[in-house]
Amino acid sequence: MQSSMSDTPLLVSEIFSSGLSRFPDSKVYEYRGDRPTSERTFAETADEFARLAAALTSLGVERDDLVASFCWNTGEHLAAYFAVPSMGAVLHTLNLRLHDDQLRYIVNHARDRVIITSADLVPTLERIIGELPTVEHIIVKGGGAMRTPDSVAVHDYDELLAAQEPAFAWPVLDERAAAILCYTSGTTGNPKGVAYSHRSIYLHTLMLCSASAMGFTEYDRLLPIVPMFHANAWGWPHAAWLAGSGIILNGRFLSAPDISTMIATLEPTCAAAVPTIWTSVAEHAAVSGDRLTSLRHAIVGGSTLSRSLAKRMRNLHGVRLTQGWGMTETSPLLTISEPPRDCAEDAALDFVIRSGRLIPGVFARVVDEEGRELPRDGVTIGELEVRGVTVAGSYFRADADAAAKFRDGWLRTGDAGVIDRNGWVEVRDRFKDGIKSGGEWISSVELENRLLEHPEVREVAVIGVPDPKWEERPLAIVVLETDGSASAEDLRGYLSDAVARWAIPDRWEFIGELPKTSVGKIDKKSLRATYA
Repeated sequence: MQSSMSDTPLLVSEIFSSGLSRFPDSKVYEYRGDRPTSERTFAETADEFARLAAALTSLGVERDDLVASFCWNTGEHLAAYFAVPSMGAVLHTLNLRLHDDQLRYIVNHARDRVIITSADLVPTLERIIGELPTVEHIIVKGGGAMRTPDSVAVHDYDELLAAQEPAFAWPVLDERAAAILCYTSGTTGNPKGVAYSHRSIYLHTLMLCSASAMGFTEYDRLLPIVPMFHANAWGWPHAAWLAGSGIILNGRFLSAPDISTMIATLEPTCAAAVPTIWTSVAEHAAVSGDRLTSLRHAIVGGSTLSRSLAKRMRNLHGVRLTQGWGMTETSPLLTISEPPRDCAEDAALDFVIRSGRLIPGVFARVVDEEGRELPRDGVTIGELEVRGVTVAGSYFRADADAAAKFRDGWLRTGDAGVIDRNGWVEVRDRFKDGIKSGGEWISSVELENRLLEHPEVREVAVIGVPDPKWEERPLAIVVLETDGSASAEDLRGYLSDAVARWAIPDRWEFIGELPKTSVGKIDKKSLRATYA
């Protein structure tokens, strides 16, 4: 028996139209450092979306063509988020922090025809544009000259859009068609492409807006500090538009003083960033006196939330951090660590530092090395596998080796962890970060979180290094606070009350700064190469 319901496709253009029709007066804010923050209503911003779609059409962009964005969190990037997929093309968000070789690889692998960028990023593109044979047009916000081959036309963003009408007839598309293409950060081998469908973006947006996840509404103002080139800024721009939440775009301003000022003056209710950003903001605000208490949702992602950072934000600033776990391949949100009902304040901290409870629509399991499912008892460790309506089932134009990432409809995360009977997930380590010492697994995450609770430790990374007797032993690489003087012996003693003796690192390095990846995570790949 068939239902009697209409079959309306789930499209990015439907997110756009729904948000605009219900919340035309909600606002988009663009923070500009020392200059005044700009404000535009959704209705005013929507005109730019339509003009961009018309402009791309005038350049010959057709359905399924790849249009890349090489932008900070800006108004033109937000326009591309909606205009490009809604017109039937595919938006490819380029990571600004990739090495030239990786940037060149993903542009050529995707076969981008158009790149939208800003004047300050032109020098990066000039270095590689001669090696991007599929690129025909570059659209630059902010003007300025750019050196390109004769085959590439350069356009001024504002002039190009000014020549168009602020109206566009959004086509009806297949909801399973690709809408946005993101590449993984390439921690092993070349970056891999994940092509989100209109359907997956629509459903992920609904998931974020549900009370079981972020619960965004028109009463909120969102600050996605996470870059818009990284996993769709965790889905926040689409969710903000659908819910009518204000959107704060921080541009290229990522320093602690700038973010602290944004929170104090623009008063977002929700913000999202990696732990290193929150650490620096907490420290700056403690000195500057900037108030952070407008935040009802302060989300950590990308790396594990430590107990020390959660306590610092709660005790110094009255802000409760929670964390989400996910991957580029999962749209990206899988869990949120909002404490369960009837949870006492003291116990809440134990929950927020866990990876979180699964959000509606996604499923997870733990399996052994042969792929057999293990008990959901919160104790038995295995590899975490996930599936759901917002989880990838393959990679874009992938080689044969990439198929090993998927098993019987499940995505193999590469994370070691546990799940309990209530759907709470706890990632214990990346399998490649786990340390096998004398036949026993040592969790680098546990050691790092314990060490971060020491008042003189600012940052720490624990990696496995070869050992002739034990196969591997943990090496702790520590950044102390400016006035810190803790020694290796001090830190060993600090761990002795909380960690098994055989798991305590016997090798230590003290350095001034840990290397970071393009998305702000500690770069353990680089550390392994240095200390191998």
